[in-house]
Amino acid sequence: MPDLLIELFSEEIPARMQTRAGEDLKKRITDGLVEAGLTYSGAAVFTTPRRLTLAVEGLLAESPTIREERKGPKVGAPEKAVEGFLRGAGISRDQLEERETPKGAVYFATIEKPGRPAAEIVAEVLEATIRNFPWPKSMRWGSSSLRWVRPLHSILCILSNEAGAEVVPLEVDGIVSGDSTEGHRFMAPGRFSVTSFGDYEAKLKQANVMLSPQERAEHIWNDAQNLAFAAGLEVVEDKGLLAEVAGLVEWPVVLMGEIGAEFLDLPPEVLQTSMKEHQKFFSVRNPKSGRIERFITVANRETADHGATILAGNQKVLSARLADAKFFWENDLRVARSDIGQWTRALENVTFHNKLGSQGDRIRRIAALARELAPVAGSDADQAEKAAQLAKADLSSEMVYEFPELQGLMGRYYIEAAGEDAAVAAVAEEHYSPLGPSDDVPTAPLSVTVALADKLDTLAGFWAIDEKPTGSKDPFALRRAALGVIRLILENGLRLDLEEACAWAYFPHALKRDTSVGETIEEKRAEYARIMGVEVDKLHDLGIEALASMIAERGIFGALWDTLSDRNSSFREDAVILDDLLAFVHDRLKVFLRDEGVRHDVIDACIAMEGNGDLSLLVKRARALNTVLATEDGENLVQGFKRANNILTQAEEKDGVEYSFGADMKFAETDSEKALFAALEAAQAKIAPALEAEDFPAAMSAMADLRGPIDAFFEEVQVNTDNEVVRRNRLNLLNQIRQICSSVADLTRIEG
Repeated sequence: MPDLLIELFSEEIPARMQTRAGEDLKKRITDGLVEAGLTYSGAAVFTTPRRLTLAVEGLLAESPTIREERKGPKVGAPEKAVEGFLRGAGISRDQLEERETPKGAVYFATIEKPGRPAAEIVAEVLEATIRNFPWPKSMRWGSSSLRWVRPLHSILCILSNEAGAEVVPLEVDGIVSGDSTEGHRFMAPGRFSVTSFGDYEAKLKQANVMLSPQERAEHIWNDAQNLAFAAGLEVVEDKGLLAEVAGLVEWPVVLMGEIGAEFLDLPPEVLQTSMKEHQKFFSVRNPKSGRIERFITVANRETADHGATILAGNQKVLSARLADAKFFWENDLRVARSDIGQWTRALENVTFHNKLGSQGDRIRRIAALARELAPVAGSDADQAEKAAQLAKADLSSEMVYEFPELQGLMGRYYIEAAGEDAAVAAVAEEHYSPLGPSDDVPTAPLSVTVALADKLDTLAGFWAIDEKPTGSKDPFALRRAALGVIRLILENGLRLDLEEACAWAYFPHALKRDTSVGETIEEKRAEYARIMGVEVDKLHDLGIEALASMIAERGIFGALWDTLSDRNSSFREDAVILDDLLAFVHDRLKVFLRDEGVRHDVIDACIAMEGNGDLSLLVKRARALNTVLATEDGENLVQGFKRANNILTQAEEKDGVEYSFGADMKFAETDSEKALFAALEAAQAKIAPALEAEDFPAAMSAMADLRGPIDAFFEEVQVNTDNEVVRRNRLNLLNQIRQICSSVADLTRIEG
């Protein structure tokens, strides 16, 4: 069984495309081979800046012969039908066979497809792969019609076994396949032939090419750590940068350089970001001071001066970059210390969204909402409002304009420089979190408050303008915002009525939609002033967001909403939008809990209960119910509950009455019936106080204890007996089962 070696050799492939390109090459080639009947024992792909390599082991020498039997038309069918069958099967009439079947004589054809040599199949599959390769971006060169990420120079394609190697004949737009490749561009130019993958890998290593990206990454990291350790320093770990740099070189040579003394007092994050983004340098930190003092760069060649010239050039370019960063830092500090408010004022002229106003409008909405949320998160309302007003100030700074990824972090530095409390400054950095499922969640009360306000404002705003996620499209990352709200609430144990919080966040948008009080904002202000009990002059020249802020300060969101919704259909329509927003958050909660093993129908059963806006309470209930349903008692109890509910529902529909007046023990006829009375009374005595104390495990356990008495009751008792008094009493008893179980969760939503 031969082995297959393919190499596509080109100009430099961007590092960010190499991993995906290798996976695409492997999948397309191996899928094509298997589809053509060539199986294999293993395949591995390798990438360097100039080559994609695929090694396939244990390939069949030829595809197997295939015999296929096809059933055709009936004997005596129209001639055209027979001819069509012959053409489709690729046979002549004399190859047809007549067979008797239960439906009469039918034509059958036996089709034999002979196997083909592996080389023939490989050539077809490889050519199709090259011509249709899914590069994110590609180019043409010269007069060729072939598209590739960079000009493709050569194709190595050989099949090898114990007897030797043979070139798979192939030509793609003038590029003829062969058995040769090139070494390092500078250190070992020139072509050489190979006979197998082992020979190929060894000769590349001799020609200063490390084929494996993992090997290059390990070599870079080990050498970098050794250089730093020798100087009493440590390398700042960055796996993303390591993978990228490993894709930039074929023969990594690790060098450590110095950062100019005039730049060492820059914040370490600024140094790290500038060196990573502009130069692809690793930062080297002093573990004692935490300062970034040196850098690691990776060259693609060895030099006679051991990299001195390379380092000198890199340090010169780096100094120019860091001089810019130092200017931004010093200028921003001057502004922050004199009047940081000018940055927030500048955001009045920055559009957040053309339907949602400016960044300044958004900051006012978040600040108003933060006041409302502060008591829930355990923070001071005045501090929360101030923190929200300053949290996005750094968006106007020169440093963040140059390095957007530093937003928030630079805000913390600048707010502290402005003389604000450290807790207020920390909000600028932490309120963006969590950004994803693995990101840390803020725990400081002020940061939690503003982070919640920020994400709820985002959700409410885009729901207000009907820009909700659709299918896989979510351009404004609203699913991520909803997950952030969920994690902020659950991981901080907040007892927040999310339905009310969403209404607070939505209120400024509801005000804009208000059509109940005339046509002009002046008339609306007069009505709002009357409801709020203030002089209309106090509302003069206020925009909608500022008006919402004043309403928030007075704590009358709910009262004003109720007053207006009684007279204004637009506010009632907004309630439907808010219901949809809450349902969206609940859907995200299902995804979040599914990852920890909580069934979606369990969450549905708990969402159906009152108080579903309190996510902490909802999740405690869902986790407890999920645990109970994982037991035999819990699963069987659900079946007993459903049986009781079905019998009761059918009887109520038939009789036109509701059996909810309480069963009487004196009409019980059997021991199991009496036992069920006692069990329900005992369960109620345990479940009610447990629910009051929010001890859901205890409540669920007490409910699960009903499994035995309910099973025994249904085994022994006929509910719809001829005695009408006993029948009604038993139906009322079933209603007690339904009421007690339904007090814990809506078990009708449990599947199965």
